[in-house]
Amino acid sequence: MSVGLLAVIGDENAVMLARICGATAVGALIGLERTFHARPAGFRTHALVCAASALLMLVTVYQAEWMTQVAPEAIRTDPTRMAQGIMTGIGFLGAGVIFKEGLTVRGLTTAASIWVTSVLGILVGIGLWMPALMGTFATLAVLSVFRAIENRLPAEFYAHHHLRFRREAVMDEGEVRKLVGSYGFTVAHLSLRLIEEGKFFEYRMVLRSRAPGQARALAQHLLKLPEVIEFRISPTGINEYP
Repeated sequence: MSVGLLAVIGDENAVMLARICGATAVGALIGLERTFHARPAGFRTHALVCAASALLMLVTVYQAEWMTQVAPEAIRTDPTRMAQGIMTGIGFLGAGVIFKEGLTVRGLTTAASIWVTSVLGILVGIGLWMPALMGTFATLAVLSVFRAIENRLPAEFYAHHHLRFRREAVMDEGEVRKLVGSYGFTVAHLSLRLIEEGKFFEYRMVLRSRAPGQARALAQHLLKLPEVIEFRISPTGINEYP
């Protein structure tokens, strides 16, 4: 920034402008990653959240500048109260991007990224540039680099499995367990139901495996069994990804 421009806008205004622009840039960086993965809160949302947090902290940091009717010695500044208010507001915004779709909960990572973006805005607003930059790089690493690591981590796969037969052609429970076991699944929970006035018999179970790809193979096998009149395999226990 040139000396002439600094003289026009003043040193304090230049500091505030730098913090606002810096907060907007930090939020935009995180928002770009979210937009790339088609998340509901992306580039513009994160930039606005970070800039708004910085603006609100500037209100507190420069409180003496606008409270001109009060004697300076009477002003008691507590920036943490403003930070607490920002965190409360971000909670409502974060809740708005979390939604349940069937058995899957989506939006948790986006809500967390909005929350951390507001924290970065607070840091920039009070002038703590180094923690803000470190936090930005850490956040981008978690959202991008950690994604690749998470993909390679071993994890158990759970699915709700419903299997329906006609009452006169019910597969024995032992055969059902053997069938799902042959595809690498274990039965974590099993319940039995007689439905539609006794016409149909239904097994309801929770399947567990470390090979989620086997669910498709199991489905293909069930399609070939004439005694199976209806089935469903619904993955469960999955948080928002990516």
